[in-house]
Amino acid sequence: MSTDGEAAGYAGRTAWARNLAAPVRDFLGTETGSAIVLLAAAVVALIWANAPWSSSYETLWTTKLTITIGGGGISADLRHWVNEGLMTFFFLVVGLEAKRELDLGELRERRRLAVPLFAAIGGMTVPIAIYLAFNAGGPGAKGWGAAMSTDTAFALGALALFTPRAATRLRVFLLTLAVVDDLCALLVIAIAYTTRVSVVALAVAVALFGLLLALRYAPEWRRQLSVVVGVALWVAMFKSGIDPVVSGLAAGLATSAYPPSRDDLERATTLARSFREQPTPELARSAQRGVQSAISPNERLQYGLHPWSSYVIVPLFALANAGVHVTGRLMEDAMRSPITLGILVGYVVGKPLGIFCGSWIATRPTLHGPRSPLSTPLLAAGGAFAGIGFTVSLLIADRAFTGERLDEAKLGALGSVILAPLIGWAVLRLVRRLPGRVRARQMAQTAEDILDLARDVDPERDHVRGPDDALVTLVEYGDFECPYCGQAEGVIRELLASFGDEVRYVWRHLPLNDVHPNAQAAAEASEAAAAQGRFWEMHDTLLGHQGDLLPNDLEDYAQQLGLDSERMMEEVRRREYAPRVSEDVASADESGVSGTPTFFVNGRRHYGAYDISTLTETVEAARRRARLPAPA
Repeated sequence: MSTDGEAAGYAGRTAWARNLAAPVRDFLGTETGSAIVLLAAAVVALIWANAPWSSSYETLWTTKLTITIGGGGISADLRHWVNEGLMTFFFLVVGLEAKRELDLGELRERRRLAVPLFAAIGGMTVPIAIYLAFNAGGPGAKGWGAAMSTDTAFALGALALFTPRAATRLRVFLLTLAVVDDLCALLVIAIAYTTRVSVVALAVAVALFGLLLALRYAPEWRRQLSVVVGVALWVAMFKSGIDPVVSGLAAGLATSAYPPSRDDLERATTLARSFREQPTPELARSAQRGVQSAISPNERLQYGLHPWSSYVIVPLFALANAGVHVTGRLMEDAMRSPITLGILVGYVVGKPLGIFCGSWIATRPTLHGPRSPLSTPLLAAGGAFAGIGFTVSLLIADRAFTGERLDEAKLGALGSVILAPLIGWAVLRLVRRLPGRVRARQMAQTAEDILDLARDVDPERDHVRGPDDALVTLVEYGDFECPYCGQAEGVIRELLASFGDEVRYVWRHLPLNDVHPNAQAAAEASEAAAAQGRFWEMHDTLLGHQGDLLPNDLEDYAQQLGLDSERMMEEVRRREYAPRVSEDVASADESGVSGTPTFFVNGRRHYGAYDISTLTETVEAARRRARLPAPA
């Protein structure tokens, strides 16, 4: 083991930072822009519906579009093609992201599902009760489902817009809650707002969904067949009378997510190299398939569909449904309408209250519940942002009402889009004004982080730079020949200089032998230097000369550092330290690491760019949490 507490004099800033963001962060980051586009589309719809040419709004969206194949076909107006056709892709993306969190993210520990699940149930039950309190026994009673579901895009977009540095836990909590909301809302649509059900078509849909699940185990051609089966599933659901958007969410939740394995990546590299040597169409196709197969179907679908969902489909839905011809009489009626008030109060008041109560119940020690992932103040803020109802609210309102009552319901949903984010922003402002000791006490009661690092740091074995009792441990899996590791080195130096003894840095080997032919020898040479007590000097030298890592170069570096170069090179030739490097590689595999550089901060994998500002923010958050008192 080599140690070195000296970080002084570290300088240098990386000129380039590679984005290592996981899909959950890409998803939530994109929602900021998506929310703005969605709001703009809603505003355009309102202007269009109230312009002198307002008749063209309904004329366009009630235009019939029929697709006929042989003797059968599907016929619907453009609004329903958007609501029941295009919105299927929106719910598919939501299901994909939820599945990724279940497989790889915060929710892979299934016990932690209890809090957002109970919160979602409470967040639906209380708004429905409030709505029915306004409408029980009246003509608006049948629209109770329009007050239950959080709008995923608006809620996450508003959160990112008003608080760009919101905790990942809060974002994941809102995402999970919204998915449960959407799933329950779609079941409500299927059960309570479906007047006619074709048992035969529904049975066909169930069989097709089973076939879609089975195709996960099929060979390469499964992707093309899955598209055909997915389209057939949607048609069967449409013919059954149940809203076909259910098929999108179900397909998303059935699509597995997993990290790329080193074996798959190395196979992709081999295929790409074969294509480089013989650029034939056959090898090009093999290389393309090899690269695609290394990434899970979940992430491939998200990458392809999410921009379309965020920037085209959902805004188009808003354009087709948010247009309300506002008149003085409508506004006057809406101010007194139990439908408008039931939806608005249900969302703005009922949602936060229900989420808080549901979370409180789920975390009771008497029920052996887990600790909440969020502090009470953050839970209040999250509940406020969850009080935005739009997409599913309008879907259900369109099925429950017509005419002026439908317009009143739309005004209630639109009102929540305005009020709920403002309340959420106000709550966050209050949270920031709480005394530090109060916030620390609240955070100390939250659930512990799920550790991603499979093997903890061992000061007797690992190469550690910094004191063993540092509050924050930064582990890097790196490759001496990887240019990205070289560029990250300047950032690490600056970070250690900034935090001093509060951060320790650990280097672990992950030579990517399929793309860096000299990385293995360099790693073993650094271990040979460690045997002479000079690991970090050799580490710095190798990263500073990444283009020169041949055996003669390694020997020159040993001489420059005053090492016994003959001994070092003899140990490298005998592969004496290959097992030591292999141990690091095995630990990387156990932690799901397949590329370099990969960072872990206090055992949690760092997702995102590794420029100085991003890493500083991550380390600062870890330091704050490490200082919290132990929970009672």
